[in-house]
Order: sequence, then C-alpha cells, then structure tokens
Amino acid sequence: MPSADYQLIRRAIESEQQITCTYQGRYRELCPHIIGWTDGAERLLAWQFGGQTSGTLPAGGAWKCLDVAKMSSIAARAGRWHAGASHRKEQTCVRDIDLDINIHVRAGAR
Repeated sequence: MPSADYQLIRRAIESEQQITCTYQGRYRELCPHIIGWTDGAERLLAWQFGGQTSGTLPAGGAWKCLDVAKMSSIAARAGRWHAGASHRKEQTCVRDIDLDINIHVRAGAR
C-alpha cells in the first residue's frame, strides 16, 4: 500500500500541480513527473524549478530524483508547469513506474 505522501504526490501528477516539500533539510519547489518504486522504495522524478539545493540550481531548474520517504511537509499547489527541454538519456530514478505524466496523464488528453 503506497504511503499517504506517495498518494498526495500521485494526485498532484494527475492534476498537473506543483508540489513543495523539504528534502535533505532544504525547501524545494517541484513539478512531479514520474512516481513509482526502485527496489521497493517509493521514488519520484521531478523538475526542481525553485527553492534550495545542496549546490546551485541552474537557471530554469534541474531534474531531481527523490526518495519519497525522505520528503516532509509536502503540499500540492496550482502553478505553471515546469520541465526540462529534453532528455539526453533514459531516466533511471524510477525503475517500476506507476504514473508518468507524459504517458498516463497527457497522452490521454491529446
């Protein structure tokens, strides 16, 4: 059974909502794209467009792989959708994909 945080993030993906959270002690603003599991751990691939990182957040943002269990103070909110311009390689963050915004949400809207 997925955790309550996992279910909140999943609903945000379905609604194309941004999420905010604290991860590794830093406030982050994210657009969640893919959620599922890797080796039994709940994982999220998201585009971070605001907030803090351990280094410098590039202008426009960056892809981030997050362990859902390490996220806290998660909240969904309305806002402009953000994503990277392109993928240079296949994502390896989420091995067993439950929900991918581009496949499961947006593909049905076309």
